[in-house]
Amino acid sequence: MDKVGALEYPVLKNTSVVDSVKDWIIDQLIKGSLKPGSKLPTEAELCANMGASRNSVREAIKQLEAYGVVYIKRAEGTFVTEHFDPKMLSPVLYSLILQNNRWEDFVDLRRAIDIGTLYVLMGKPLGEEQLTPLLRALEELEAAVGCPELDVGRITEADCHFHNVIISLTRNPQLITLSEYINRITVPSREKTTETVIAEGAIESYIRLHRQLYEIILHADKANIERAVLDHYVFWEKFSG
Repeated sequence: MDKVGALEYPVLKNTSVVDSVKDWIIDQLIKGSLKPGSKLPTEAELCANMGASRNSVREAIKQLEAYGVVYIKRAEGTFVTEHFDPKMLSPVLYSLILQNNRWEDFVDLRRAIDIGTLYVLMGKPLGEEQLTPLLRALEELEAAVGCPELDVGRITEADCHFHNVIISLTRNPQLITLSEYINRITVPSREKTTETVIAEGAIESYIRLHRQLYEIILHADKANIERAVLDHYVFWEKFSG
């Protein structure tokens, strides 16, 4: 391990150079050497200190930017996102986010998270103050679906918001963070699903399954949690496969 200033640089091994650069940046976040708002070393510095090519460094930064870990300011450099909390990012979560999983793997993961989330909610008192934002999110989704000109981007955004509101009701920061990342990663396959749903005229079923989840939470219907979630994701698998 070579030290340059306050940062420690590893000697690259036989793993992917891109992965090694990403791993180093995440390790610095976990250690606190890089903090929210910190400026990353320049491409030239990373290349020189890690023995990596400029293309590998750029690809690593590009992938981290895509997942919201860093952002680029033109003419200024690359920075760690200010609202990012390194305490919420474990090596397991990092691996989960950045490895090249099939979209089906994320369907399985989201299905498991959603079932668990609904069971968590059954143990929490949810009054009108908590349920009103969820109803509004459902109404926003219904409004997006009810437009004469259906906008895939708008519908997908409303879908993500609906599921994020459900997760927020748990008031569990770890679960919220994990779910937000999974939501972001699955946007491409969800957009594809929405496009196919529209093309096949199945939009009413799409809304019905979302309302079914809302009713489960509204009535604390623990007995039907698994069936509602399984129905929801069978729909996704059908139109994304």
